Amino acid sequence: MTKIALITGANKGIGYEAARLLAGQGVTTIVGARDEERGRAAAERLGQPYVRLDVTDEGSATAAAKWIESEYGRLDVLVNNAGISGDHTALVPSATTTAQVREVYETNVFGVVTVTNAMLPLLRRSESGRIVNMSSELGSLSLALDKESPFWPVNLMAYNSSKSALNMITVSYAKELIDTSIKVNAACPGYCATDLNDHSGFRTAEQGAAIVVRLATLDADGPTGAYLHDDGTIDW
Repeated sequence: MTKIALITGANKGIGYEAARLLAGQGVTTIVGARDEERGRAAAERLGQPYVRLDVTDEGSATAAAKWIESEYGRLDVLVNNAGISGDHTALVPSATTTAQVREVYETNVFGVVTVTNAMLPLLRRSESGRIVNMSSELGSLSLALDKESPFWPVNLMAYNSSKSALNMITVSYAKELIDTSIKVNAACPGYCATDLNDHSGFRTAEQGAAIVVRLATLDADGPTGAYLHDDGTIDW
């Protein structure tokens, strides 16, 4: 039976590469994107379906879930990839406004909850549901407090804390679903060159997508409630 996956923000960057790699494994990979023109164009290049999905809009998530149900009847993989970095000029916490934090959280935190809750009934119909949340090393409290870590000077309060919150959201869903076949994990793609960082990263989007694909295709004895990158687990 062909697996059905949905990736949010899949019209570009790591989301697009993850969709390409999953499709290459025979997974029907739905490109979720709020910009219909870009989303449809990406889906056409991949030869995969498209659904309009604005993660900050509960109605959009509900409509997308209804469409997936009508087309496929279930969902096997959800990749919560859509994310924003926020205002790059707010380089220190004291210069970061509440509005700037709220804007980042709307996508990176609340958007994940909105989409996950909308898709969870469909994931429960899967024999091996997988949820992958796109995190970052910058969400690690351990690394943030390590003066020897390369992440010590990167003190972006809105973005970093949104990924820390996402990590706890990952754990929360994993605990709720521990007695089911659904596994929920946080993926860390590394510092990839994407629009999120003005293409300043030293890894490619394809390299970043590898951990996403691995977690999306875990077998039954794979982890749940974990925070992982290519080399293994990351300290919370």
